[in-house]
Amino acid sequence: MEIPVDGFTKLVAEATRLLEKENGRVGNLQILGGLVKMKPSGEALVVGDLHGDLESLIKILQQSEILQRMEKSQLVFLIFLGDYGDRGEFSAEVYYTVLSLKLQHPTQVVLMRGNHEGPRDLIASPHDLPMQFQNRFGKEWTEAYHGILELFPLLRNSVLVEERYLIVHAGLPQQARTIEDFAYAHMKHPKVTFLEDMLWSDPQESLEGTYPSTRGAGHLFGKDITTAVLKALKVKILIRGHEPCSEGFKIDHDGKILTLFSRKGPPYFNRYGAYLDVNLFKKFQKATQLVPYVHKF
Repeated sequence: MEIPVDGFTKLVAEATRLLEKENGRVGNLQILGGLVKMKPSGEALVVGDLHGDLESLIKILQQSEILQRMEKSQLVFLIFLGDYGDRGEFSAEVYYTVLSLKLQHPTQVVLMRGNHEGPRDLIASPHDLPMQFQNRFGKEWTEAYHGILELFPLLRNSVLVEERYLIVHAGLPQQARTIEDFAYAHMKHPKVTFLEDMLWSDPQESLEGTYPSTRGAGHLFGKDITTAVLKALKVKILIRGHEPCSEGFKIDHDGKILTLFSRKGPPYFNRYGAYLDVNLFKKFQKATQLVPYVHKF
């Protein structure tokens, strides 16, 4: 895929304008700050971290036939969990593809923010996007890079499917208990660590409460935190990405958390990537019940 720098910057600018205007009712979605609220109807395809893995992204789109399904029904949604770039060599192409999908299906595609699209005081490491953009775009790379940086804060922090799921990139803030806590986390950063936890934190089995993460940002959080937050939001399951999984997915906290990882190859060397393709009307109590809807590749 050859992407001219002017085509890339134009696309990013169009996507930025679109995301800036999103507020309130957008098709069948309700936008509240950084949160997307969804009714439990229709279908959703949820894609985990891609990290520049264009091959896996194309495979997911083709295997699931999600684009054909979206054309047939406005109640078919495509949700990306963030971390589109860095690590893999096709970061620019992945960003170009997901932003194109958003522009083509603005009311059905949800682009979430990962820690690799995080605020500038929490830059993930290694952050090789500048080097990749230099290799792709030559002398004009800075315009493309700064354009994508301006887009990052407009990506969504969370998705709430009523009575079903809370969806974030990484983890749960210990003190968060309301929809507003998730919707406006980005506005309170860095004084309040809610956004940091949503982008960086990981579940830990043998822990109560929280503990500082070895990642250098965010926290490890225990099952008690997961239970309290999900109960307060009246949902059953947390769906997240952020962690490499050998089998493409894993389940934590007695079935309260499903983690998806959708890229393959170095530096992770996971055996499988995976994505979730689920009917939102069906009500599940535990993530183990979602396993038949997790597709490995």
